[in-house]
Amino acid sequence: MTGSHREQSTPSGPIGADALVSGLLANAIDTVFSVPGGQLDDFFDAAHRSGGKFRILRARHEQGAAYMAFGAARSTGRPSAFAVVPGPGLMNAMAALSTAWAVNAPVLCLSGQIPSEAIGSGRGYLHEIPDQLATVRTLIKYAERIDAPEKAAGMINSALTAMRTGRPGPAHLETPPDIMRSKLAAAPMPRAAELPDAPCAEQADIEKAVALLRVSKRPLIYVGGGATGAAAEVNRLARLIEAPVTCFRSGRGIVDDRDYRAQVFPAGRRLWKNADVVFAIGTRLKYPQLYWGVDDKIKIIRLDIDDREFNRYPAPAAALRGDSTATLRKLLPILRDEIKTPPASRKAELSGLKEGLRAEMKSNLRPQMEYLEAIRDVLPDEGFFCDEITQIGFVSWYGFPIHRLRGHVNCGFQGTLGYGFATALGVKAANPSAPVVSISGDGGFLYTATELAAAVEYGINLVAIVFNDNRYANVYRQQKEWFGGRFIASDLRNPDFVKFAESFGANADKASGPNELRLALERAFAARMPTIIEAHQPRDLPTPWRYILESPVRGHSIPVVTAPS
Repeated sequence: MTGSHREQSTPSGPIGADALVSGLLANAIDTVFSVPGGQLDDFFDAAHRSGGKFRILRARHEQGAAYMAFGAARSTGRPSAFAVVPGPGLMNAMAALSTAWAVNAPVLCLSGQIPSEAIGSGRGYLHEIPDQLATVRTLIKYAERIDAPEKAAGMINSALTAMRTGRPGPAHLETPPDIMRSKLAAAPMPRAAELPDAPCAEQADIEKAVALLRVSKRPLIYVGGGATGAAAEVNRLARLIEAPVTCFRSGRGIVDDRDYRAQVFPAGRRLWKNADVVFAIGTRLKYPQLYWGVDDKIKIIRLDIDDREFNRYPAPAAALRGDSTATLRKLLPILRDEIKTPPASRKAELSGLKEGLRAEMKSNLRPQMEYLEAIRDVLPDEGFFCDEITQIGFVSWYGFPIHRLRGHVNCGFQGTLGYGFATALGVKAANPSAPVVSISGDGGFLYTATELAAAVEYGINLVAIVFNDNRYANVYRQQKEWFGGRFIASDLRNPDFVKFAESFGANADKASGPNELRLALERAFAARMPTIIEAHQPRDLPTPWRYILESPVRGHSIPVVTAPS
């Protein structure tokens, strides 16, 4: 179908597709994850004519391409892009866009369109869907159509600015094929997008927060993904007031887990019980407020760039609307001047909590913690760990030590089963010198397993572990515990994952337990090839949720409205 309606031709001058490529390059985006198709032909040709400056990394499915872009953006904090045909191509990518929206990842979706004059006609053009732009606008932060080739580079800048201004999030630009192939009057000379200055919270609100922190006896810092860019400032704040720093998923790595102040999620709940002031930075603060309990004795300070967060729960004692880095840089010297006597060290207390809880989890969560220890032993400190919606992935949220910023790549509250393998390929593609380990269950892995073809073709040397128990383990547990053992559709028939990997030309290995996994990982990193390790997972694992959905520790929890079972 591709190109069958056109005669072969080479543009005599720059066209709209060249402006797209130039606009991306001007913003340091030199790789786009994509799957070719009719409405992208001119874009691919422009990439070919870039002389190697601009690369298409071709996935085998639009979902895989979008997840790769998500992984690249999530692990670097920089914008990443993917390109898909309109209609079914874009719809295939929607799960990845929803995941990027959930965790505020700067992912740019570039899609084709049907011819400009036919949009809205309903004539049945290839890949036509009703009001594609309106559909995408319901899901993400910014979505527009490029309606003239001269506007392409400028609209890329507008999209990238919108993605990174205020609360970050994904953006979408669609370009009809006639606009892609339209001639430009002159060669494009785009410039990089210029971001506005990051907003800082109001002075009065900062002073209110300082007044609370200055007199606090047991402060607690709770961070989310919105604090990632302010990691240095968060660490200075924690040392200044001698406060533990806790988080759920997206805040992992902001404080190195080797620091006694870094406390994993269940430890945060134990600290929440007696905290008098909580400084929540760049986080929805959902679990503590909904499940751990609040009362009049706990004062919550919230710092967030999105002031809608201040209205989802009872008003905080101090609301700081602003960028986390800009606001903390202003707050820290004021707070330092206000603290007359340095707080006493809490090292013994916090180290004891950390060590005691870890020992308890190792006892209660076998073999999940043992598998995670094996991975941690082999994965260098600068490596990335990419989780999945799977039993060992759940435990990793609090059971896998993280030593680098953005070192735990996850999908946040979206819970996007099957996102992990393709996302990890994007992480590795964007960080080629860093070791990357992906974990998946046997169910989630097969969502994007065929992207192993792309890994082999492009030399993306990801090490992926598939934990195999031939079932959707979480579904099985719910049917067992909530529905009296009425099992349906939770057991799986799987391929031989070693033979599957080898059929693509990838490296493959097997592990029957944690010690074997440790050795298999050492061999995999030494091989420097895309590698699949099939690891045995027992069929009745202890529940990871015991350390996530725990009972309130103070006051009352905020009522949660749930659907009837």
